[in-house]
Amino acid sequence: MKRVDIKIVLLGKEYGGKTSLLERYLYDRFNGDLPYQNTIGAAFGAKKIQLDDKQITMGIWDTAGSERYEAMSKIYYRGAKAAIVCYDLTDSSSFERVKFWVEELKKFEEDCMIYLCGTKKDLVQEDRQCRKIDYHTTTDYADDIGANLFETSSKTGECVRELFMQIAIDFVKKLVPSPKEKNENLILESPRKKSTFCCSS
Repeated sequence: MKRVDIKIVLLGKEYGGKTSLLERYLYDRFNGDLPYQNTIGAAFGAKKIQLDDKQITMGIWDTAGSERYEAMSKIYYRGAKAAIVCYDLTDSSSFERVKFWVEELKKFEEDCMIYLCGTKKDLVQEDRQCRKIDYHTTTDYADDIGANLFETSSKTGECVRELFMQIAIDFVKKLVPSPKEKNENLILESPRKKSTFCCSS
């Protein structure tokens, strides 16, 4: 069985639900009754899953959301293969911070796959008035930047596993070129003699 490692980073504003998302995925638990604690620097967790003939180890970094730790967060997303940029569906300002992190990733980690994650969906389902970020606004933005979009609930577990599984599937696809890409590579790797002949006048 082939072993594959993926570095994933969680980014977003403080109180945005990053730590709860990680707790739900890694340990299938939700500590909603505990007082909020800021992540200082970053926290790390790992989980192994199997996808086809591959054993995938997801190394997940949960970064601090406070702006004073932004410079430190850059250390943790360096070399990341995927970034989950979180925002709180009940806090419009959290979505503005999403745009900041996306710009940072595109500037410093061009090959990093980006996933937008709206958190606390259970609160929105209980009371629609709680939603402060329009769904169509987020989907349009996701389309513009070429990102996948998920709305999750760490309390109920809704769409949490699906989010991380999609990351694994997308990453494995990048490792295995499609038949079309293989053909294109064969053309590119053809002997120079043939290329010269085709281009001669």
